[in-house]
Amino acid sequence: MFKNLLHFGFVTAILSMLAACATEPAGPASSSIDPPQAERVMTLVASGVQTYSCEFDAQHHLGWVFRSPQATLYDARGQAAVWHVAGPTWGAQDGSRIEGRLLAQRASETPASIPQLLLETHSTSGVGMLSVVRYVQRVHTVGGLMPTAPCLTEHENGSSPYFANYVFYR
Repeated sequence: MFKNLLHFGFVTAILSMLAACATEPAGPASSSIDPPQAERVMTLVASGVQTYSCEFDAQHHLGWVFRSPQATLYDARGQAAVWHVAGPTWGAQDGSRIEGRLLAQRASETPASIPQLLLETHSTSGVGMLSVVRYVQRVHTVGGLMPTAPCLTEHENGSSPYFANYVFYR
């Protein structure tokens, strides 16, 4: 029963985030991550982690360094639709896949959260739901910042959970 309650709570949270995506962020900063002349294809809700590694910097001090996202993106029905990993790369169940490159970013609307981004597709493979995507926008981010605990061992891994809406444009 506890597992069912967790699943219900998770799906409810996802659907709430999708509803939040229906309204655009206010203020002039919203244009900085808006894709140029693009048509929205779909909006998915991501649940995952941002992974970090403990590494030495130029001054030989240990600190967390971002490595990659690991997330599952869900549609409005709560069904897993896309996976998201390093690259940044998104892949769909139908075999289509895209890799993006960062165009712009701005601070999250939620304190202590990873930035909102605009990425442009620079590589595609397969034919399917992602093959027409030209831009990916990450908005309404929650969490995902580097771990708060200090890293003590070189190459130690850490992660931080995050949620976000990913908007795909053609």
